[in-house]
Amino acid sequence: MPSPVVHFEIRSSEPDATRSFYGKLFGWAFPDGGIPGYTYVDSGVEGSVPGGIGPLQGGGPLVTFFVGVQDVVATLEAAVAQGGRVVQPATSVPGVTFGLLADPQGQVVGVASQDA
Repeated sequence: MPSPVVHFEIRSSEPDATRSFYGKLFGWAFPDGGIPGYTYVDSGVEGSVPGGIGPLQGGGPLVTFFVGVQDVVATLEAAVAQGGRVVQPATSVPGVTFGLLADPQGQVVGVASQDA
């Protein structure tokens, strides 16, 4: 089953400064997100891939995208079985479960599923 890119994220040690930079550069607005210090990105373009800017979550600064999957835990396990590693285990916030994996070459990609 195909898995589309469903979200992007910028994690920063200074999320307010990061929002200021991208807001001025691209004209983005930042509605409140689901966790403290996290905002969504409103690009002003209908149908664009949604995103967010927030604080670090147990790692360094990161820009990544998230792929929609049926089962985050199973996808993370499959990544490990293929030589990847789990960067952030399955984590649930209201409405979504997500995690981060690194491929064997070290690129970090997120996976996410909407909670029923």
